[in-house]
Amino acid sequence: MQPSSLKFLKSLLDTVSVTSREHPAQRVWLDYVKEFADRVETDAYGNCFAFLNEGGSPRIMVTGHSDEIGFMVQNISEEGFIYFTGVGGVDPSLVRGQRLQIQTRKGPVLGVTGTLAPHMQDRGKDPEVPKLHECFLDIGVKSKKEAQNLVRVGDVITFVDGFEILRGDLAVARGCDNRIGIFAAAEALRLVAGEKKPAACVVAVSTVQEEIGLHGASMAGYSVHPDAALVADVGQATDIPIVNKNRFGDVKLGKGPVLGRGSANHPVLVDRLEEVARKKKIALQYSTDPRGTGTDADAIFIQRGGIPSVSIGLPNRYMHSPVEVIHLGDLENVARLMAGFCVSTKKNEKFRVKI
Repeated sequence: MQPSSLKFLKSLLDTVSVTSREHPAQRVWLDYVKEFADRVETDAYGNCFAFLNEGGSPRIMVTGHSDEIGFMVQNISEEGFIYFTGVGGVDPSLVRGQRLQIQTRKGPVLGVTGTLAPHMQDRGKDPEVPKLHECFLDIGVKSKKEAQNLVRVGDVITFVDGFEILRGDLAVARGCDNRIGIFAAAEALRLVAGEKKPAACVVAVSTVQEEIGLHGASMAGYSVHPDAALVADVGQATDIPIVNKNRFGDVKLGKGPVLGRGSANHPVLVDRLEEVARKKKIALQYSTDPRGTGTDADAIFIQRGGIPSVSIGLPNRYMHSPVEVIHLGDLENVARLMAGFCVSTKKNEKFRVKI
């Protein structure tokens, strides 16, 4: 990965972007894409758009969602301890004994989640996973009043973990789901901008509020109204000892992007992406989506009478944890695949299932 792209990726992953408070990461994204877009804009809820070759046709949307899971301050006790609720699909078993950071109007506030020492636990019982409302955050204050001078109900909270290279091309960070998607959309736009003028208009989009219902994608799909939408998100890597491949499929890090089949995944787009992959020598893996993709594609494809859409996944180990692991080569190939699709389109091309 070229140094400027890696720097952009690290900046995205180190920037807090909990659902409903995505604007810091959206600012990072806009500052990057404006260098090679013809025009950028935002909407009322903070979805971000970058346009290239606006007069072109077809109109292709390349997109990911900017929000990450996290927590939100629910209550402050009389002693100044912070109780919180989850934002998105949080695993409560990961919460105790961690450093967390509250994003406040005065800046970040560090805290630690309280846990009972093993010596004080009832060893006659099997340990139980705590419920989130039983967990608390210690920010080092002595009273509710002191805490309220720093923190407000509704402030968002994240794990502290940032971007690091684990080994070789493997990187670890919280929030790979799904700032890798908006990275891929931005990189795809950059790659297309470096080509001779394509027939297509390419609109790179960074959406909000995916983790709580695909809301930003619904807004963006309606307003952009593309002829096709390529949705970059993470997919489950199953190359670890504790996963049943017969149940969840066989997906490995370093073996290429994951192409979805079924439900929202438009078969004409899938076929074209396979053709692009063959020409560019990009290895592909597959996921089955018999009922839905679980991505923004599910919200986009039903807009405006039906928008041909497809989900392209990046293999991701340990999803929805502070230590998500990805392969940088896979990520580069997601962007290359999306860019190759955009460049391959013919003037005014439409994508329809033949009956």
